[in-house]
Amino acid sequence: MNSGYKLSQIAVSEERSMKTLVENRRAFTLENCELNVFETLQVSALVPLTFSDFVVTSMLRGKKVMHLFDKPGFDYVPGETVLVPANVTMKIDFPEASENNPTQCIALALDQTKIQQIVDRLNEQYPREGQDQYWSLSRNQYHFMNNLDLAQSMNKLIRICSGSAIGKDILADLTLQELIVHIIQTQNLHAVSDEQIDPNNPLAYVISYIRANISEKIQVEELSEKACMSRTSFYRAFKREFNLSPLDFILKEKIKKAKHLLSESKASISEVCYQLGFSDLNYFGRQFKKAEGISPTQYRLVSGSNDAH
Repeated sequence: MNSGYKLSQIAVSEERSMKTLVENRRAFTLENCELNVFETLQVSALVPLTFSDFVVTSMLRGKKVMHLFDKPGFDYVPGETVLVPANVTMKIDFPEASENNPTQCIALALDQTKIQQIVDRLNEQYPREGQDQYWSLSRNQYHFMNNLDLAQSMNKLIRICSGSAIGKDILADLTLQELIVHIIQTQNLHAVSDEQIDPNNPLAYVISYIRANISEKIQVEELSEKACMSRTSFYRAFKREFNLSPLDFILKEKIKKAKHLLSESKASISEVCYQLGFSDLNYFGRQFKKAEGISPTQYRLVSGSNDAH
């Protein structure tokens, strides 16, 4: 099944140049951000790490188990990002790290004043729809899979920080704006995917309507009427909020429902297809595989259902 978009790998440090085999650190410091590359070559447990700035971390190689906010530990692998507030200690296990299987992770420490300037500019120039709706980074949505835009922004910032371009601070500041926007959009989408919908958000009713009518063929014009917006304004607001078009969101919800039906019911693949409003079985199969990396039949097999029709 599909994972998040993986970041471009960075060459692992030679062992003889490392100061330690557990979370060896290379740092590239700019005016408003610092790129840290951490590498571990031996099994370790509950290694503490704290930053005085807000940190965007993302895995490049290997596997960690992260312990954050007194929550149960969770696996952390390439294609995923974890956000850590300033002065919060993360404790990290390295259950599989070795010379032949090093763990490598980047941590982008971002100046909090710069983050606030970016968020203030978003609220001033690109206000969100609805009463008391503001752009902000959420503490609750801290672990998610990378989408393409998020991965591209981080790759770009890594190249700038570790490179030698003239004016790299200026380039980094511009890319930081992209990164913060994509993080907030990813958090917004993650929140509605978990059905944590803010009732003050005018798009909340639309999201609820989509889910309640996921078996139907839903049109954007229909949704814009529900949101009391013109089609153009609705499309722009939806894309700005989630970095996803309304039709792409509908498809995402249909695939999510299809996964549930395939794993929890004995309906045939074709029955699931038509039950969700798809008129073409081949199209349904292509879209499912594009989203999940495997076919509906393969998904049913790996999800534990005995009925693979």
